Amino acid sequence: MALEAYQAKRNFKVTPEPRGSRRGTKSAAPAALSFVIQKHDATRLHYDFRLELDGALKSWAITRGPSLNPDEKRLAVHVEDHPLDYGDFEGTIPKGQYGGGTVLVWDRGTWTPNGDPHKGYKKGHLEFDLDGEKLSGRWHLVRMHGKPAERQENWLLIKAEDEEARHKGDILKQRPESVKSGRKIEEIAKHPDATWNSRPKGTSKPTSAKPAATPAKPKRHEWPKGAEKAAMPAFVKPELAKLKAKPPSGEGWIHEIKFDGYRLQIRLENGRATLLTRSGLDWTEKFGQEIVDAFAALPAKSAILDGEIVVERENGASDFSSLQNDLSQGRHDRFVFYAFDLLYLDGYGLQQVRLTSRKELLLGLLADADGRLRYSEHFAEKGALVLDHVRQLGLEGIISKLADSEYVSGRTGEWVKSKCLRRQELVIGGYVPSTSMKNAIGSLAMGVNRSGKLEHVGRVGTGFSVNVAQDLYDKLSAMEQSENSFDDELTAEERRGLVYVRPELVAEVEFQAWSADGNLRHAAFRGLRDDKAPEDVMPEATSKTAEELPQSSVTLTHPDRIYWPEEGITKQGLASYYARVWRFIEPYVTKRPLALLRCPDGIGGQRFFQKHAWKGMNSNIEEITDPKDRGGEKLLRIMDFDGMIALVQSAVLEIHPWGATTGSWERPDMITMDLDPADDVSWTDVIAAADELKERLEAVGLAAFVKTSGGKGLHVVTPLKPKASWTQVKAFAKALADGMSKDQPDKYLATATKAKRNGKIFIDYLRNGRGNTAVAAYSTRARPGAAVSMPLEWKELTEEIGPAYFTVDNAPARLDTLRSDPWADFFAAAVPLEKQK
Repeated sequence: MALEAYQAKRNFKVTPEPRGSRRGTKSAAPAALSFVIQKHDATRLHYDFRLELDGALKSWAITRGPSLNPDEKRLAVHVEDHPLDYGDFEGTIPKGQYGGGTVLVWDRGTWTPNGDPHKGYKKGHLEFDLDGEKLSGRWHLVRMHGKPAERQENWLLIKAEDEEARHKGDILKQRPESVKSGRKIEEIAKHPDATWNSRPKGTSKPTSAKPAATPAKPKRHEWPKGAEKAAMPAFVKPELAKLKAKPPSGEGWIHEIKFDGYRLQIRLENGRATLLTRSGLDWTEKFGQEIVDAFAALPAKSAILDGEIVVERENGASDFSSLQNDLSQGRHDRFVFYAFDLLYLDGYGLQQVRLTSRKELLLGLLADADGRLRYSEHFAEKGALVLDHVRQLGLEGIISKLADSEYVSGRTGEWVKSKCLRRQELVIGGYVPSTSMKNAIGSLAMGVNRSGKLEHVGRVGTGFSVNVAQDLYDKLSAMEQSENSFDDELTAEERRGLVYVRPELVAEVEFQAWSADGNLRHAAFRGLRDDKAPEDVMPEATSKTAEELPQSSVTLTHPDRIYWPEEGITKQGLASYYARVWRFIEPYVTKRPLALLRCPDGIGGQRFFQKHAWKGMNSNIEEITDPKDRGGEKLLRIMDFDGMIALVQSAVLEIHPWGATTGSWERPDMITMDLDPADDVSWTDVIAAADELKERLEAVGLAAFVKTSGGKGLHVVTPLKPKASWTQVKAFAKALADGMSKDQPDKYLATATKAKRNGKIFIDYLRNGRGNTAVAAYSTRARPGAAVSMPLEWKELTEEIGPAYFTVDNAPARLDTLRSDPWADFFAAAVPLEKQK
């Protein structure tokens, strides 16, 4: 349909809608086409579904709106094309005009047709994927066979049965707000002065009266139900969450990310901000003047905000250890506050207001706030789905809250926390001095209160940065005592080297499991909890099921030696990491020639890239003879978990195996294509390159698997039946890289010339020559951040997960909670190279 039909129905001297014009001509669909769904309260409430195609928006009126239930087919009446500018239209069309009423931008994003969209549109069956803020996954638009006299063209909008489908719940009721302004349609209707203006004077491009990303601030006289005029309370005891193994499954819950920081209550009074802990302690001076000033600048005379202050690592995840480290160093530039509730505002108490209404007011309050003050988004999808996504990202967990609940102090059950990682506050009862640093702690003896007694639950020997290890030593050495700090008697091994201290400090610890005898397994220090009293520390997680992990006979000397100083990861911490991932990493590192990056003094010291033995090497690292170089130096190999721990003992921080086993030296069993981007290449472009490699490999009958490199790029890895020679495999890999470089020379290159790297991705095929190596799946990297090379499902390749997103800290939790190993079928998918299709 041409835009003439659209324009003929409207008087643009009266309506604020854009006149618009068709842009471009019919052509192959671009990679990213826009879509928008507008909620339209006209003569009858309906939803307008619009897909960009050929420079305009193909449009359908959906009387009942879209549904995530594949069993519900929604009538979609085909209407005239709309201009692309219309996709940003939110406001009021005057009465008497065509379509008079209120319009809200309910969802927007991009759509990808499955096949030729022009043929599908003509045939009457469009199949496509949506990537919006509310809707996603596969959809169908199917034209119905109309009666001869019908003037309207009726279609059906149908959700495909996929992971995004929902057979229960109504997304329209759960998410009624605008994705543009955060307002509901009633709020837009009440404020016609905020209607969208298509052509303000002095401009040529359509604009909005308010920026799309800026939510409208609430009018102070329009208070929601439950708001009461009241004096500002001195302190509100926080509402707390109950720990449960699974998030609630019923209707009416919303879910927020669980942050890894300090819970704070922010009080604003006459331009002055005070930061209080969950117990009411004044910590205003702890976090620096900059963030205090940011709070004071909020547009409110008085307010009480509830939220959490965090420090985020480069991968975007909040990290309590980093927060502690910054506080100990007096560093204030990385603090971010996530606000998730509003308890008081400008003379009105809000504790009796339903949660979602409180959050709407909070969103408006933070609309123009300093970037360090952020609104904690929530999700209305099923809690299990949200938790699963959070697990894949390696985050701590979620907080589920009843959407219509009031704010009630204490643990009422209306807030529920579900964790991906096991965390526990514990009391420090003693320490063991470091064997590798002076005036630093090497491990902590921890306890928990059970039945009124402080019970010893084991030691924590990793997670201390150098600064934290020294700071803890200063604190604890001043608290030494001769008597046992615990109420139970310790064994000789538990007492070895232990210095008792007064049990006055509380630490937060992450661990894998409780052992059968009630001790922590594979625990890591995450920071002191200055906001918790020792007597309040009770066991939060009660399960004591011992989890099967490999054990090693290799002794770690100086287990408290720090390998990653900023992250506080010690030799013991690295050994614990490999114990937890051993079942995944084993086939990629055993029975293969290895090249090893050793850093005896950690990542900041000397480095040795070694393919041959060194003095004092542990006997569990085997020396093997290269059959093509019998007179040369012997190569290295490990056969089992003892060999892995021997590598840890030897300060091996990166493991680079051959693409062949020692049982088949001359026949590789994998191809590794390393996508190495220049510094100015976007992560999205790297993902696109990986997708193209996948298509090319699958086109010739080979499987393609993907992993992060732990550095800058991605590795696309193909399993092979060990039939082809090194020469054949390298030639195939080179042809693959050359083909991509030739087809898109502006994006890719197959040579390592640095002068030509700007703006391009080097497709490194040289990893596939005999004797060449690539970093192993799940291997750590000797770089700041302690990233690991992590196998992914292809659908996980998003902007959320960058090349160094997964680390020694968060990778085990991801693997422990995966529904399935993304590389479980790696070797089963292998075919001979010579039998390509």
